[in-house]
Amino acid sequence: MADAGGKPVIGVIGGSGLYEIDGLTNTRWETVESPFGPPSDQLLFGDLDGQPMVFLPRHGRGHRVPPSGLNFRANIDALKRAGVTEILSVSAVGSLNADLPPGMFVIVDQFIDRTFAREKSFFSEGLVAHVSMAHPTCGRLGDAVEEACRELEIPHQRGGTYLVMEGPQFSTRAESELYRAWGCDVIGMTNMPEAKLAREAEMCYCTVAMVTDYDCWHPDHDHVTVDAIIKVLMDNADKGRSLVKAVAPRLSDRAAACEKGCHEALTTALITHPDARDPSLVAKLDAVAGRMLG
Repeated sequence: MADAGGKPVIGVIGGSGLYEIDGLTNTRWETVESPFGPPSDQLLFGDLDGQPMVFLPRHGRGHRVPPSGLNFRANIDALKRAGVTEILSVSAVGSLNADLPPGMFVIVDQFIDRTFAREKSFFSEGLVAHVSMAHPTCGRLGDAVEEACRELEIPHQRGGTYLVMEGPQFSTRAESELYRAWGCDVIGMTNMPEAKLAREAEMCYCTVAMVTDYDCWHPDHDHVTVDAIIKVLMDNADKGRSLVKAVAPRLSDRAAACEKGCHEALTTALITHPDARDPSLVAKLDAVAGRMLG
């Protein structure tokens, strides 16, 4: 189980090749069972210059699971059971902003959740909780990612709004224009309810959104070739691996729980009186909410 006040354990959720990092040692794939069902894949445990790391291929190795089929609750619960205290989410996105071209990394700080077919909370009837999502990502992790991007000279923007759509189809032109009018910067299918569940599980969470192309609002969208998109994807993957390697040592020195409050998100969130709580749900939440329920 995670110990937020102890040595940080960094979890990375992303593409299947993201864990192919030079210097990652003591690697082993392990099955971590969750009461919420099977996660996307086994977890890869390893060490990077002494920093414990845990990797989860979001869609499974080989990209087997579509966005709406992801068991987000099992993924976050399994990472918590594996000891993870901070999550770095690395995701491919389309751009809704002319100033964010393919190859740009966006350190997201806000989301608009337009998904509708996903389980979005660990809590339900028998144990009600309401966590704050006003600031859905961890500013401390964002600082570390920004420093690493600067060191590696990766084109990036600090701050931005990620519109999370259900998928698996892409947007219509009208939807794309609507999301631009809302002030959204990038669009993707995976970071909700992932960020909400990480907050409920009292884990720091940061999204690095890697732009692969412009969404369909852009006049050049229909002229982009598959080869061009694949090239951007491969370049982004290389930069993503370098980024993870550079971020890890920046997160190793936290001596106590996150000063942003991520590790204490449930302190005032549980509403149901202890005498009225469903014992079976309490048992399922032994990892997610063990700090409050133990």
